[in-house]
Amino acid sequence: MSIRTLEPNGESDHQSENAARLIRSYTARQGQYLAFIYYYSKIHLCSPSEADMQRYFSVSPSAVHQMVLSLEKLGFIERTPGQGRSVKLLVPRDQLPDLM
Repeated sequence: MSIRTLEPNGESDHQSENAARLIRSYTARQGQYLAFIYYYSKIHLCSPSEADMQRYFSVSPSAVHQMVLSLEKLGFIERTPGQGRSVKLLVPRDQLPDLM
């Protein structure tokens, strides 16, 4: 069992760690993937599949998969293993670049 303490602003330690992780910068290419996930989800009301990202960025399936794994490891997105279209963006809109 883990115990979470609340920060003065009401966030738990886990939430504070996530917020700190989001402040870290991402590369320009990572920013484009994050922006794509944001806009695709807003337009289609579901997360993009890796095939959707592959088509948009004109890259190989393995390139998209590696990018998704990197974004997840860095804490910019969350996924549910084994469930398609489960990407959840953890970066606020105001911290995303414009989609090119």
